Amino acid sequence: MERLDAIRSFLKNYDGPECKIMEVCGTHTAAIVRNGIPSMLSPKITLISGPGCPVCVTVTSYIDRLVELSDDRRNVILAFGDLLRVRGSVKSLSEAKAEGAGVRMVYSPMETVDLAEQDPEHNYIFAAVGFETTTPAYELMLEEASRRGLSNVQVLTSLKTMPEVIRWLCENDRGKEHPVTGFIAPGHVCAVSGYELYRPIAEQYHIPFIVSGFTGEQLLCTIYGLVRERGKGTVRNFYPQVVKSSGNPAARKAVESMFRPCDAAWRGMGVIPGSGMELKPEFARFDAGSQGLWEDHTGNGCRCADVLMGRIRSQECPMFGTACTPQNPMGACMVSQEGSCFNCYQAGM
Repeated sequence: MERLDAIRSFLKNYDGPECKIMEVCGTHTAAIVRNGIPSMLSPKITLISGPGCPVCVTVTSYIDRLVELSDDRRNVILAFGDLLRVRGSVKSLSEAKAEGAGVRMVYSPMETVDLAEQDPEHNYIFAAVGFETTTPAYELMLEEASRRGLSNVQVLTSLKTMPEVIRWLCENDRGKEHPVTGFIAPGHVCAVSGYELYRPIAEQYHIPFIVSGFTGEQLLCTIYGLVRERGKGTVRNFYPQVVKSSGNPAARKAVESMFRPCDAAWRGMGVIPGSGMELKPEFARFDAGSQGLWEDHTGNGCRCADVLMGRIRSQECPMFGTACTPQNPMGACMVSQEGSCFNCYQAGM
């Protein structure tokens, strides 16, 4: 406890060079807000959210494709709850459902297999959105569908990988007046991928990375470490009980058996080479048309893209808390429970 008190005192009274620390995990975003961590820090330490919410970084053309598929009465679209409320260029899946389209919320991808087996007259398409953490679940789902001999199970993929987008952020941050000085590495993602993937980025851009757990104490220790390591290209693991340097080789092997790297579109950032995962050609029968969904149309004044890139904080968007609320979200960052805007609003920030 004495050590933690010393860390708290250091962070509250810090008066050194300005530090701008980015978390790239939606669960970290929620935990930081829930624990009131921004209020425990010196004005010279700024926390910003990055592209760590999979729903938030999904582009509108992907939603449009899901809506289009749901209009075909032979299809049933299955998705996690947050994704249903994200608008495409015209409407959301929730709005399509209200108009009679085949859309259902599920809690697990594996529900797709049971539903498809019970209803062979319909094609069940799962909205496969996520990072390295969730991709293994989609591999298991499709493997089980194949084992059962089902021909009415498909996915529409919008699967992202973290290292490439973080490298993109670092490259585009060069020369800025207040660049990111440290990254809270994504704990859940690193549990699968390991953390050595970030070492080349850390060394190239002289930015420290620390893998963190999700308690308030763990996050404070991580922020302390990133402040102390400012300017150093180091990678550390403060979550050893869950994260190993090699991650989860079995999960990665399963993913690699069915998926391969591809270019991917990120909200506000465009297409980033090698930052996504797609089904291999031999599994194309499971794909509902995931290729080329790269367009993003957000012309309603929403500044989610700037939030995801760390250019502004949620509260700096002029729509935050007025035109845009969880009850009436204008952007994906206010829809998702992992979104920065949602969490800031819930905390009254």
